[in-house]
Amino acid sequence: MSITREDLEQDRLRTILDNTPIASALLSEAALEASWRAALASLPDPNGDVWLFGYGSLIWNPMVEHSERVPAKLYGYHRGFYLYSRINRGTWDNPGLVLGLDRGGSCQGVAFRIPAISIETELKMLWRREMLTGAYLPRWLPMQLKDKQGPRIKALAFVMNRQHESYSGRLPDLKVVSHLRDACGLYGPAREYLRNTLEGLLKEGFQDPYLARLWAQLQSSEHRPEVKK
Repeated sequence: MSITREDLEQDRLRTILDNTPIASALLSEAALEASWRAALASLPDPNGDVWLFGYGSLIWNPMVEHSERVPAKLYGYHRGFYLYSRINRGTWDNPGLVLGLDRGGSCQGVAFRIPAISIETELKMLWRREMLTGAYLPRWLPMQLKDKQGPRIKALAFVMNRQHESYSGRLPDLKVVSHLRDACGLYGPAREYLRNTLEGLLKEGFQDPYLARLWAQLQSSEHRPEVKK
């Protein structure tokens, strides 16, 4: 299946997951609300618009209401396959991997400008998408909009929670590729997640050597003939 905005607004994802082995790992509704309200209370500009930074599926399936979409670079964190996915792109027995932001370096992606009037509604929806298990931490981080002059601005980004049980750390390419090749979850195959992100970045004019390398290795492993025993 593919998730829709209506699914998030109606909290259907939680309803689905309540009947799976992952149910015990879900944040309570009270904890989830407390988290997004804390982010709301710490807005960089309490009366202004908010910028959201997308580095993975938000690039090609944002679902948030936005008045502007701009290629951007985030500083202090880099993109990598650091999160085991036992829901969206894998299962409990055969986890996939999805992207997360981890400390160090920088990351190219897409910034979405959320109008001030819509911030509360959009944060609530985003938390139901990104924060159900607490694998990510919401942070306000410095970002530079592409081809825009002026100082860096603060953007909302979801970074890795290194204390979470699903944090994988840095894995060898072969290990990453094996999870991307063989896993499939609620939203489809893990390999599709990689392809969509790579294509989404290319459409914005960004080259990501890391993702391109993984995609090449994935294709090579899928076309490699099996050795007869």
